[in-house]
Amino acid sequence: MSVLIVGSTALDSIKTPKRENPRLLGGSASHAAVAASFFSPVKLVGVVGDDFPRRYIQLYHRHRIDLEGLQILPGKTFHWSGEYEINMNNRRTLLTELGVFETFTPTLPKAHQSAPFVLLANIAPSLQLHVLNQMQRPKFVAADTMDLWLNIALADLLKLLTHLDAFVLNDGEAHMLTKDDNMFSAIRKIHKLGPKYVIIKKGSHGSILSGPKGFFICPAYPLHCVVDPTGAGDSFVGGMIGYLATAKGAIDDHIRRAMIYGSVVASFCCEGFGLMRTTRIKRADIDRRVRELEKLTRF
Repeated sequence: MSVLIVGSTALDSIKTPKRENPRLLGGSASHAAVAASFFSPVKLVGVVGDDFPRRYIQLYHRHRIDLEGLQILPGKTFHWSGEYEINMNNRRTLLTELGVFETFTPTLPKAHQSAPFVLLANIAPSLQLHVLNQMQRPKFVAADTMDLWLNIALADLLKLLTHLDAFVLNDGEAHMLTKDDNMFSAIRKIHKLGPKYVIIKKGSHGSILSGPKGFFICPAYPLHCVVDPTGAGDSFVGGMIGYLATAKGAIDDHIRRAMIYGSVVASFCCEGFGLMRTTRIKRADIDRRVRELEKLTRF
């Protein structure tokens, strides 16, 4: 089944203590769409300017990503620049130029409106709601968020939560949303806001799922060297929903393994700048790491 992914498509300039790379393909939708494409057909909805490099359009095509919903408008593509500290966990934003993304209103082509799986990648919750209002009864809807929306668009976010099957956020955002420092207690409060599944991202420490069948601790694949963690969270949730779209039967029967696949795709993302590493792997590489992770976590 196909996956509809809506979010930001950007040019990222990334600086680490060892190296820097300007104007790489980035954005929440880009990372999630490439990750999902290893498993399912993907329809991407976003916006770029007329300065968007053609080689990135070709990269989407190599991953068989449907770009009918990608708007190309006069103006500049959303550009973000950030710098990581030596531990690769902390980063600071150096520059944000919204460009055409500032007035982005997602408009779904008719063929996209019946997509069974929907990922609302990190954009304003009002835009995520706007997308859902155009959909025709999808089977599974997941959404990601960030601390910015908790600060400036909480009312819209709370409304969105009542329409979601799965809500993905990091541990700091869970504490912000619920005002609860205990993660498992915070998860219980988030369930009461609407989502059937709550997934807490914990970076290099993996993630936690809470759903009808209880909790699941999803490990991160252990890496000896992290080059650039930008987009890892989006790759995780993109890989997860891409895998779910291929699995037959109930979501409950497959979501744990789907998270493992998402975790593995995210590990490849961290091994290169932007999407450089992720776009060079094959499905067999992902399956190999999944088997390794199974051996590491079995007892």
